[in-house]
Amino acid sequence: MRMDMLTGNAIAKADLADWRKLAQGLHARYLIDGFGAGARFVTAVGEVGDELGHHPRVSVGTSHVDPELVSDDAIYRAEDGTEHVVEWVTQKDIDAARRITRVASNHGLEPAPSAVGELEIGLDTARSATIAPVWAALMTGNPTDQGRGTPSGDEIRDATGRMPNLMFQYTDRTDKPGQRFHLEVYVAPEVVKDRIAAAVAAGGTVIDDSDAPHLTVIADQDGNTAALCIDAAAVKTT
Repeated sequence: MRMDMLTGNAIAKADLADWRKLAQGLHARYLIDGFGAGARFVTAVGEVGDELGHHPRVSVGTSHVDPELVSDDAIYRAEDGTEHVVEWVTQKDIDAARRITRVASNHGLEPAPSAVGELEIGLDTARSATIAPVWAALMTGNPTDQGRGTPSGDEIRDATGRMPNLMFQYTDRTDKPGQRFHLEVYVAPEVVKDRIAAAVAAGGTVIDDSDAPHLTVIADQDGNTAALCIDAAAVKTT
């Protein structure tokens, strides 16, 4: 059953201590003592997913397991009432996150929510509809990944999760050379100040903090820029 996408405020009210909202989904990290422990945890998480009919995306290393929860059939309603099927957090993800948190606790795993991260790539263009099929072919080889899970119709989202999302940002057409690609690095809200400070200490420069803490643009010494992002709306306030 399809569910409405949740607002940031609704996600914050869920008070998911182990999880952080980054980009479209909920992210967590659990520390493990070896790959075998991670495999056992993932097996238990899979059983929960079978029961709920909703599974996370999971990556496993030798020291951590990173689950991500996102619904690929969330409903977004535009101002004119038009419904779009998008990738976003729904109540299904909130319910699954709570269950996974309990499983992790039962396995004696330590959460490390401050360590989560998500990368998206942006490309400035005046012709997103024209160039998007090229990028879908290059990145995933699957034309249906163009516009999947987004009302924009052009953004590239790999259904398998192998590739970062590629979104297009409109800019006036120009022949002037300049940086067209930019990175959006999503981090846990509690680490954003330290991450900015570390980038500046390494020689970077904050060139735009007008939308901080949601988004802070940082340039390296060559002028290449990236945006450090958080979803402030999904942060519980005291």
